[in-house]
Order: sequence, then structure tokens, then C-alpha cells
Amino acid sequence: MRVWAALRAAGPGPGAFRERFEFGGRDVASWFPRHMAKGLRQMRLALRRADCLVEVHDARISSTAAGHPSPLSLQTTLAPFHLPSTPLPAVLEQLRQQGCSHVVFTDCQRDVNVKKVVPMVASLVADGPRYHRAESSEHNILVIGVPNVGKSSLINSLRRLHLKKGKATAVGGEPGITKAVLSRIQVCEKPLMYLVDTPGVLPPRLGDVETGMKLALCGAILDHLVGEDVMADYLLYTLNKQQQFGYVQRYGLGQPCDHIEPLLKHVALTQGRTQKVKVLTGTGNVNMMMLNYPAAAYEFLRDFRAGRLGRVILD
Repeated sequence: MRVWAALRAAGPGPGAFRERFEFGGRDVASWFPRHMAKGLRQMRLALRRADCLVEVHDARISSTAAGHPSPLSLQTTLAPFHLPSTPLPAVLEQLRQQGCSHVVFTDCQRDVNVKKVVPMVASLVADGPRYHRAESSEHNILVIGVPNVGKSSLINSLRRLHLKKGKATAVGGEPGITKAVLSRIQVCEKPLMYLVDTPGVLPPRLGDVETGMKLALCGAILDHLVGEDVMADYLLYTLNKQQQFGYVQRYGLGQPCDHIEPLLKHVALTQGRTQKVKVLTGTGNVNMMMLNYPAAAYEFLRDFRAGRLGRVILD
């Protein structure tokens, strides 16, 4: 805590950082991969066989889609809910106002609070009409969410806790690991419960560029569709805006910086991120070593996603 206090005291004063981020007229429509349309169609078909939905969100971008009578599992591993500025009761109340009355905060890396999911789902199914599945005693649950949000991690965590089994579905650090709606995966014996993992999908229209940028920073959109350079710059802007100066200590900087170029240059120099470039001269081709700024930008993004720059909420 003393480190952060010293950085805030020694860093640039009010007004020294950018007050707004220029997105340069980017169009979020190009960030919607075509394969997601197929995923949406598959999910609509799977809904017919589902008794309940579990909607998984990333607590760093905790905007919710209300309207589903389902538990909501927020992945909180990298989100600072322990800080006084974001008290847990206030977050719960905000979610309830948005129509999410059944909420579970989970950490699937450490299986924190995951045991609450099965009883909550069983209670919701028991209290609601099952229509065409009234004669069945088993529970079929559809797990939905944006890409790379932790759906597969939730399923694997439930299997570890209730069945003492290993991974049933692949987990990855980038969107698109789950390509199609899978077969049912058993996660509990009593009650007999099956979960169906689904491919992560985004709304065909994201609404605004900033929403899309936040999703991209958390891995919900492929980096190359947005551009690692602009994502790194927006991340720096956000960290400075929230006075989250963990990157200063992480990379051994003298003080916070407001522009991404000197940060990436420092990261590339200190971590040896270089690339060989062929230069055509009047006397022939010459190979030169140059700093690899895209690799440095990716390193910056990866450190954020792994929580190495501190616990940050983007919304």
C-alpha cells in the first residue's frame, strides 16, 4: 500500500493525464466474427432442452443482460471487490436493480463459492414450471456468456467439487476455444445435473466502441480484430484514469506515463522484444534489429489479463 501511495503522490498531478480517449472513428461492426452467428443459432436450439440458464460474467466488465431467470456467476479472480471503493453489497444491489436477483460471486481458479451454484440452480428449477420436461428428474442447464469469460472453467470447477473429476471441456486464454454447443456434461450426482457449454457469443451490435474495447481487453474479442496497439493505449489510459499505477513498479519505470509509445519502448528494451528487419539500401540488403512494439503491447495486455498490473474493474 505504501508503494501505491508514493506513486500517487509522486506522479503527475491533476490534469496531467488524458481526460478522454480518441478512438479514431473505429467501427465495432467489424469486430463481430461471422462464426458467432452459427453459435447463436445453436444456442436457440439448445434452449428448448434447458431447464435453466447460468449466465457467466467477468466482474471486470460487469454490465449485465437482465431478463433471464437464472443464476449469474461473476468471475471475481481479477476484480477488486475487496476494496472499499467497490463494496460487495453495493454491487449486489446494482445487479438486483438490473433484474439479476440470483447472483453468485465465484473464483473458479480456487473453487471459491462454486458450491453455491448447484443448490441455487436446483431451487430455481424446483420453483419454476418445467413444461415439456415435467416428467424428468434430471436438471439440464445451459451455460452462456461472452467469449473467454470462464464458462468452461465453471463447468470444470463444478466437476472437481461434486464428482471429483478432471477437466471435461477445454479452457483457453483467448476467445473461440469452445467452437460449438457440446454434449451434456454431468457436474453433479445428487441432484443429477448436466451442464451444456456453449461457444461465447457477442451481440451483433455492441453499441459503442468503448464497450467493445473493454470486452477486447478481457479477451472476449480477438486482439488482431481490434489492434494490440490501440488496446494497449486504451489500457494505459484506463489505468491512469483510475490511478492504478501497478505498471510503473512492474516495468521499473520512474513514474507513470500518459502515452503508450515510451511505455512500449521501455518494455521492449528491458524484456528483449526485438525483431530482425531487412532494409534495402543502395549497396544491398542489410539486416537490422529493431524493437518489436506489437510484442511489447501484447506483453502489456497479457500482464493485465493475468492480474499482474493490479486488480482493475473497467466498468
